[in-house]
Amino acid sequence: MKNYNVIGIMSGTSLDGIDIALCSFHLLKNKWEYKIVKAETYQYTNIWKKRLTELPKSNALKFVETNIEYGKLLGETINKFLNTYNLKADFISSHGHTIFHQPDKHITSQIGDGATIAAITGIDVICNFRTMDVALSGQGAPLVPIGDELLFSDYDICINLGGFSNISFKKNNIRIAFDICPCNIILNYLSNKLNKPFDDKGKIACSGKCNTKLLNQLNNIDYYKKSYPKSLSREWLENNFIPLIDDYNIDICDKLNTVTEHIATQISKYTNIKDNLKILITGGGAKNDYLIKKLKAKTKNTIIIPDNIVIDYKESLIFAFLGVLRKEEQINCLKSVTGAIKDNTGGCIYKA
Repeated sequence: MKNYNVIGIMSGTSLDGIDIALCSFHLLKNKWEYKIVKAETYQYTNIWKKRLTELPKSNALKFVETNIEYGKLLGETINKFLNTYNLKADFISSHGHTIFHQPDKHITSQIGDGATIAAITGIDVICNFRTMDVALSGQGAPLVPIGDELLFSDYDICINLGGFSNISFKKNNIRIAFDICPCNIILNYLSNKLNKPFDDKGKIACSGKCNTKLLNQLNNIDYYKKSYPKSLSREWLENNFIPLIDDYNIDICDKLNTVTEHIATQISKYTNIKDNLKILITGGGAKNDYLIKKLKAKTKNTIIIPDNIVIDYKESLIFAFLGVLRKEEQINCLKSVTGAIKDNTGGCIYKA
């Protein structure tokens, strides 16, 4: 039986914070078993939020400096986590924070220098999980489906409601996955206009009214007509989604209501592909009661909301698992998901 204790570290596009999870993995009779031993989210300071938000428009030197300094931040935060809870890890598996993602140009960049993290923590680091797949003409996203395949196979569909909503399921015995639509990243964008970091439980959206004209425009965005594999990015959101919303002079609560309806509509296209399905919902959006109510109203299948530890840290868990597969020199990125020319093993290793 093989055993690994791994730090999985994740920062999503919503800038909710740095998610850190110490996860244990055991290979028993050719099946991987897991446990999230301890997990915590460390909020970004306003300075770091501003810096990460503005970085895509900065110069090359600022980008390189921030990559190193963000690696230092991750390393120090990991040390704080391990020391606080008296924990030890075999290695660190870091997603980093995405700054650029343009796979059509063979570009993807997640900052958080792995060498810096390894130097500060004294622990081996695996990072840059997306670059190999993008180099192989894939989308480099989503990466979570290999974890859905090997750790969460009891569910027919896995949906993560993060910055963007994404879906993973098997079709003709092949794993399919793709980004569905913007989720928390756009809900938070609108909430920020009311000086709130997010719409707690969807209460503001619930108080608004759906604008049918805006809803129809959003539902007719070209991305939704494309076949998978496909993925979304901050750049796409800023160029294609936000301008439509900003063009409407209506109350923010009405915009939130309309966008929530839009998210539920797009997701329901895929939650209704068959009957009697078990659908796992994770990510911060799983705590948005109004959005979940909308999703349940649009499907006859069973929507399952797990405990908070899985809701909040499933992605950190699976990035830890991607590191395990990289250590084992096994495939951790599926061409059926990303559209790459072949299955591949992504991740750069930095020895401490």
